[in-house]
Amino acid sequence: MSEEGVNHGRRRVLTWTTAVVGAVGAGFAAVPFVQSWQPSAKARLIGGPVEVNLAPLQPGQMMKAVWRGQTIGILRRTPEMLETLPEVRDRLRDPDSNEVDQQPEYAKNEGRSLRPEYLVANIHCTHLGCVPKLVPEVGPQPFDSEWKGGFFCPCHKSRFDLSGRVYQGVPAQLNLLIPPYSYASDDTLVLGIDPAEGAA
Repeated sequence: MSEEGVNHGRRRVLTWTTAVVGAVGAGFAAVPFVQSWQPSAKARLIGGPVEVNLAPLQPGQMMKAVWRGQTIGILRRTPEMLETLPEVRDRLRDPDSNEVDQQPEYAKNEGRSLRPEYLVANIHCTHLGCVPKLVPEVGPQPFDSEWKGGFFCPCHKSRFDLSGRVYQGVPAQLNLLIPPYSYASDDTLVLGIDPAEGAA
């Protein structure tokens, strides 16, 4: 084929335009494919880490978050609350969670926490899964004449102290579960990631 009469400039423009259009088309075609590798919103909701901003939480207050479909209570304990923990020890069924291991290694202490100030616990009652109410006031209650503050389950009257440890003689037999968690910063809690996995 003769090269005479061929417009090389036009050929280059057409070749370049075809390549660009092809690349853009390939990019658009790749987007759904690449997105299919990402976990769905439902999968992220079920198992992904959840960040919680602790800045608004005042001493003595509790906030709730949802992680893996479970209600997680985050209680900012006061120094007075922490002082009550040893006082109830002899009334607890398993104060060190020795019968059933229900907390990560870093939470094996009286406060069952990374930082004493914050309790982070799955607050579904270990009896039948109701969500106990926080009753922080110290003093006689209809359900306990020597109450030092803690969680009371209205469904079947189970009681837990301010570290989520179950009292003796109630339907629940196990302490509240401590989920894996860590701190990304002083005011940011990350549910679902242990400190060893990268957060502080």
